[in-house]
Amino acid sequence: MTFFDQESLTTPKLSAADAETLVRERYGVDGVAEELGSQQDANFRIVSPAGTFVLKVSNPAFTAEDLDAQDRAAVHVARSGILAPSPVPGLDGRTVQPVELPGLSTVARLVTYLEGASLSTSRYLAPPVVAALGDLAGRTSRALATFDGPLPHRDLQWDLRHAHDVVTRLAEFAPRPDTVREAARAAAGALAPFADRLPLQAVHGDLTADNVIAAVGDDGRRHPAGVIDFGDLMRSWAIAELAVTCSSLLPYGDPAVLLPAIRAFDQVRPVSDDELAALWPLVVLRAASLMVSGRHQANIDRANRYAAKNLDEEWRIFEAATAVPIEVMTELVRSAVRPPAARPVAAGRPLFGPCDPVDLSAISPLLHNGRFLDVEDQLTTGMAYVPFLQPRLTRTRLNSPLQPATAGLGVEVFGAGPLEIRAPWPGTVEVHDDAVALRGEQTLWLSGPVRPAGDVVQAGDVLCRVDAGSVRIQVTRLESRPPFFVTPAMAGAWAHVCPDPTPLIGRAPDVTEAPGLLRRRGSAFAPVQEHYYAEPPRIERGWRQHLFDVGGRAYLDMVNNVTILGHGHPRLADAVERQWRTLNTNSRFHYEAVVEFSERLAALLPEPLDTVFLVNSGTEADDLALRLAWANTGRRDVLTVREAYHGWSDATDAVSTSVADNPNALATRPAWVHPLAAPNTFRGEYRGAEAGRYAEDAVAYIRGMDRPPAAFLAEPFYGNAGGMALPDGYLAAVYDAVRGAGGLCIADEVQVGYGRLGEHFWGFEQQGVVPDVVTVAKAMGNGHPLGAVITTKAIAEGYRGQGYFFSSAGGSPVSCAAGLTVLDVLRDEGLQENARVVGAHLRQRLLELAERHPIIGAVHGLGLYIGVELVRDRETLEPAAAETAAICERMRELGVVMQPTSDRLCVLKVKPPLGITTADADFFADTLDHVLTEGW
Repeated sequence: MTFFDQESLTTPKLSAADAETLVRERYGVDGVAEELGSQQDANFRIVSPAGTFVLKVSNPAFTAEDLDAQDRAAVHVARSGILAPSPVPGLDGRTVQPVELPGLSTVARLVTYLEGASLSTSRYLAPPVVAALGDLAGRTSRALATFDGPLPHRDLQWDLRHAHDVVTRLAEFAPRPDTVREAARAAAGALAPFADRLPLQAVHGDLTADNVIAAVGDDGRRHPAGVIDFGDLMRSWAIAELAVTCSSLLPYGDPAVLLPAIRAFDQVRPVSDDELAALWPLVVLRAASLMVSGRHQANIDRANRYAAKNLDEEWRIFEAATAVPIEVMTELVRSAVRPPAARPVAAGRPLFGPCDPVDLSAISPLLHNGRFLDVEDQLTTGMAYVPFLQPRLTRTRLNSPLQPATAGLGVEVFGAGPLEIRAPWPGTVEVHDDAVALRGEQTLWLSGPVRPAGDVVQAGDVLCRVDAGSVRIQVTRLESRPPFFVTPAMAGAWAHVCPDPTPLIGRAPDVTEAPGLLRRRGSAFAPVQEHYYAEPPRIERGWRQHLFDVGGRAYLDMVNNVTILGHGHPRLADAVERQWRTLNTNSRFHYEAVVEFSERLAALLPEPLDTVFLVNSGTEADDLALRLAWANTGRRDVLTVREAYHGWSDATDAVSTSVADNPNALATRPAWVHPLAAPNTFRGEYRGAEAGRYAEDAVAYIRGMDRPPAAFLAEPFYGNAGGMALPDGYLAAVYDAVRGAGGLCIADEVQVGYGRLGEHFWGFEQQGVVPDVVTVAKAMGNGHPLGAVITTKAIAEGYRGQGYFFSSAGGSPVSCAAGLTVLDVLRDEGLQENARVVGAHLRQRLLELAERHPIIGAVHGLGLYIGVELVRDRETLEPAAAETAAICERMRELGVVMQPTSDRLCVLKVKPPLGITTADADFFADTLDHVLTEGW
């Protein structure tokens, strides 16, 4: 078969009834046929008592030998461990059967049907899924490299060796024929130096997301499981297999989305340097030939709905393949599996005298107090430049799902006028609306308020003048004008065709490469101190409710309950700095701050809680609370509840029962710890109207204890289980029973206190009780290590039998300054009320999402202390733990920081800074809706 002799290949015309008759008469299968569609063949799914099959009636251009080779290739691939269709023999023993249709003689075959949807039914492919697709393509290519059976010669239009000719012939069917022809011409030119050196072998030829069957994994994602449709089997360039796979990934995001596939392919079937250089030209040729072929087929076969429905996506693939120059994409894919190439540096006479760099990166002190949101030229004085490729925080975008273009492919000089700019090399001058270009062996672009001085210049001549403002200086080897700003992910590849122009302003380029910080972390920082996310962004700045990575990407922080005021609060920073410059010592010295802070804390609690211990963490607070109970009662036994976390010291770990934090928590509890049933009204033993039985059971247990308890320690609002309220009356009943037995009642407010509930400042207020001891930390210092235990004078005095108490950092002047300022800001900015209003809005948005997304089993919480519990089944309440982790990863990609919680790790813990706005809440809810709709 030669496409160039038979370019008009319409699909064979037969009905579902015809297909049913064919499989019954030729294969002995009595089934129901459903048309599947095909570009040039006729395909039907056959459902029968004997199983499910696919009938493939071939276009008459293809022979029985072609179909036989496809069957044998599928069997060969299957032997390597890849799931693939198996041919079904007919009643006469032959797998390929002749077929006579009205005016048409052709052949057909029956193959087993692989259960599952194609990978392309996923509207989003996560990086691990993309990598798995690349791995599958690599293993298929490796298997077909040893396929040595007869392979009939076929000059298919899908053979990328012919793609340029196919596009040239069919470009007239495209919306913009000249654009398509030029793209194919450029790709063929880039491919030409390597074409004769590319290895040939049998290739599947159409290993796309459409032809990969996916299986749903534990994480709720579709993962590649098998390969179907060997109809384009041919002998061609081996690297074409990967090019086809890559082109099918282009609808799923920017070009960097396919890098995991390239890395995975290379790991199982190593890609040579020639093949790397050829890969992107082949992607462009595949995209162009796919697009023109689809439009040609739709034109000659107007009844072919399969061809027609793919036209828009095929055009999008072509646009994505050609959106970035081939030279840039070649460097991007090369750097995915090879060390980055050295960046070229521009050479020429200086444009003007030297100027100093200005730092607009995420770590710049210029950008404190939110100044990165100002206009850039307000951040500099005198004449200064922003370094080449520096990601600018000033170009971030708040609450955006897109990675902003923050890295400059040149240098920008602020305060540049009045200034004469001289030509670095001889050339001709082009004047554009917003720029001047100097054409020579490479092109210099000057963007801004520049006035050209002439049409032709020599090196050193005045090229243009600047009266005032900033000038962007860019050098490129491309004929077309490159963008000035690109995303950090693409910056290194673009730098391959945009040399660093820093020498042209009289400065040496910065060629230092930062070592891998994550690798260094794993070497020096004990790995048991885990980090969020599989591929964590490097976060170096926070401002209010947003975090920023070094690429200038903004993330809405919906989980950081430590920074209750938000990040980088100026009042807090100023207060801490002032105090640190004045005095910082320990609380055994006499100074005002420790007294004032203790008075302010005590005033926030009801009587008789009037006495304060200051410590440096929640662990230390809970540990001290236990010691107070032991000292005052002379007993050891402590009651706690399951699914709770209270700290990492020996005592607080002993009373922590969360198996998420310690898988052995329940099995290793000492005998003096008594875990009560988790009062979990969503998935516990008692729900709804029976929830009161948790308190009844707890009271019965306390009354039946052999040794009366020293204390009962619990969060008054169930945080670690997912931010849910305790059953009404639970604490009142348990507190009465504990006190009746002579024990103390400890409220762990480390997570929930300080106004987070909106309607209440303390969690215990929601239960209408007053504890004997309250522990608090986290929010107290907005990230500064600060905690407190508040109790009665009598209970505090009872500690003296244990000796004296002292915490080095607890109650220091700096800690007290931080604590006092947090209280001031909470009051002055109305943050508790904001938590009530915005929290109610957010909770309502999440409840609306639960009506549309069955994975949301429940929305717990109050104020800005919310848990979204995800389940696989609303009846069984099977936890969706793997899905929750994957959803958090996807939300991070879209600009939201979120993490799982609970023993089952299936709850999204929503505990943001209390200053978030309604717009922030909507961005979070909209992002979650997008992820649950599109996939994760």
